[in-house]
Amino acid sequence: MANGSEVKSVLEHQPITDFPLSDEEKERSSRAKAVHMREVQTLRLSCARVREQMQRSQNARYSELLERELRHLEKELARLQ
Repeated sequence: MANGSEVKSVLEHQPITDFPLSDEEKERSSRAKAVHMREVQTLRLSCARVREQMQRSQNARYSELLERELRHLEKELARLQ
């Protein structure tokens, strides 16, 4: 059976998993969040542009193309959110 000093020694050598993030890790995390937010915003703007083009389109084939594009953009947006 282990005595108190042996248990303390084992605990001191175990990796600490609940520690604060370093400045570099915080920066990397905030950059990743910013990239994600830009991607979402870009997709939203693209959806708005395609919807506007759909309203203006008088060509049935072009309207179908726009509908497919809008579905694709909405799927990507759902994947990111």
